[in-house]
Amino acid sequence: MPSSISRVTVFTGSSPGSKPTYREAAVAVGSALASEGIGVVYGGGNVGLMGAVATAASDAGGEVYGVIPKVLVDKEIAHEELTRLEVVDDMHERKMRMAELGDAFVALPGGIGTLEEFFEAWTWLQLGIHAKPIALYDVDGFWQPLLDLMDRLVSEGFVKAELRDGLIVATSPDELLDALRSWRAPTPKWEAHAEMSDA
Repeated sequence: MPSSISRVTVFTGSSPGSKPTYREAAVAVGSALASEGIGVVYGGGNVGLMGAVATAASDAGGEVYGVIPKVLVDKEIAHEELTRLEVVDDMHERKMRMAELGDAFVALPGGIGTLEEFFEAWTWLQLGIHAKPIALYDVDGFWQPLLDLMDRLVSEGFVKAELRDGLIVATSPDELLDALRSWRAPTPKWEAHAEMSDA
């Protein structure tokens, strides 16, 4: 793993989902990252898949950093066994801190919040605000409908193929780690436009 990746920010559900394979995947990812000496950054709760990721990473001896807004400390039951828990003012600050603390992003199955976090991180990559790898961890085809939509966005001219191709899709911890090792940043949207104009 490159020395530039010391922590991975994980987006995933505060609910467990309807299949046991979702929790199994969360545990596998948390354990694998910790085993590689990579810290986990996540939303700070001790519920659902987010809690499973954090607990698995902590149990495997990894560093786990939680970031949670004040309003959710009680609702998402802040995890008490973390390396560090930051309580922030609101959701915007939470996402910013999670982005700052992590050197890569991985989205496991989740709901609206997971989608929103993933899309913001992917948008920031498109705009060149960061140059960090982003992965979808696909469990039982969970992300396939979204990937189909992304392909449609490319075919309709709203997303560049390079950005879509740069999105990691993994179905196992080893595949995820290998992809993070070999990832290369796509050209930001507006730099690509400038290069085309200069040609």
